Amino acid sequence: MLKLTDIKKSYGKKAILDDVSFSVGAGEYVAIMGESGSGKSTLLNLIAGLDIPDSGAVAIDGQNLTALDDDLRTKVRANSIGFVFQAFHLLPHLSILHNVALPLAIAGASILDRDEKARAMLRSFGLAGREASLPRELSGGELQRAAIARALIHQPKLVLADEPTGNLDSRNAEIVLNLLRQQIKERGAMGILVTHSLAAAQTTDRILVLKDGAF
Repeated sequence: MLKLTDIKKSYGKKAILDDVSFSVGAGEYVAIMGESGSGKSTLLNLIAGLDIPDSGAVAIDGQNLTALDDDLRTKVRANSIGFVFQAFHLLPHLSILHNVALPLAIAGASILDRDEKARAMLRSFGLAGREASLPRELSGGELQRAAIARALIHQPKLVLADEPTGNLDSRNAEIVLNLLRQQIKERGAMGILVTHSLAAAQTTDRILVLKDGAF
């Protein structure tokens, strides 16, 4: 379970988050919506352990990220969290196969093991035959499918998707959203989707609206 308890975060004198509390269970997919400046990005960074709150706690399966140092939070991200971004963030000089395999390489898996798993992931995401392609050779929809494959290849407990359809047309957005939901459900992961799109949010189990730093 992901559990946030009484989270407060300010930058200077500006309060960004004020007593935010919520939880997400295994296999649950939750959308977070809100106007620009409402604190969505700050909240996502806290959940990912990229930043720490001024007070309160962020815990994944009982492990309080706010009590860990930078190195230990980095290990939690590498082992337990998968990220999907609007801008894909695939490395341009690596093939799609090696991009997808990257989390396993970071975790120290053998070349044979990570390439075999990456090929299987690409097949399941409809990208068989594109293993040797570079990111610039793929369409936006293909890039986002590859990005989701990379986010899930190490079987993370928590999947964080930040505006994953922001650069896609409606047809590819629908494909990506359905794929993301399906994979989170099949793997029993905890999923959080940050989006401005109500249509995207409606593919999740429930919607939380962040306003003035609180739900």
